[in-house]
Amino acid sequence: MRSLRLFALLDHLRGRSIPISAETLADMLGVSVRTIYRDMVTLQAMGAPVRGEPGVGYQLEQGYFLPPLHLDADEMEAVMLGMRLIAARGDEPLAAAARRASAKFAASMAPSRQEAYANLPMRAASRATSESDGAKAHLPLLRDAIRRRLILRIAYTDLAGKQSERIIRPLGLTLFDSAWLLTGWCEARDAFRNFRVDRIGTIDSDGAAFRHENGRRFADYLKTL
Repeated sequence: MRSLRLFALLDHLRGRSIPISAETLADMLGVSVRTIYRDMVTLQAMGAPVRGEPGVGYQLEQGYFLPPLHLDADEMEAVMLGMRLIAARGDEPLAAAARRASAKFAASMAPSRQEAYANLPMRAASRATSESDGAKAHLPLLRDAIRRRLILRIAYTDLAGKQSERIIRPLGLTLFDSAWLLTGWCEARDAFRNFRVDRIGTIDSDGAAFRHENGRRFADYLKTL
């Protein structure tokens, strides 16, 4: 049991850019803080790249080799189903990325777990619709614009059939059951606005970029929900 907990500790530390407290780790694993302290000493004595100390928190040194991921059954199913959902619902570049990422997850697991992961009885299906096809045509460009913070000019038709042209800062995408939604900061309205991606007609950009500003970020939009 203790060896499994040590692997679990490394998994919880994996990829964190800031220290995580012993109290938080203890709560995650259902053990005492004193047990976490002992386990960290054990990991450090074994040569694990753990940095930190009681009262400060712990994190992993960057650039070190880590042992294979040790996912429990629920975690494996969550990862597999999430990857297959994106493969079914995303545009082709995103679907291909999901398949590659899933293969990398499998490769990072112990050999005994790789076959179990690949053969999980979890599937995600998506029926092609005019909404999904219309959205997929724009998703690669929108995802790139969000990453690069490119100002966009879009032609949009709302649900009432009213057409308009907007200049927006694209901030984030949300996948719903039947549609993709683009959240942006509309320069004309000086406010957040949501746009059904399948109802966007054209998208243009002259390459101009914007800087994130407090009150105009995707995180700020989420706080209004």
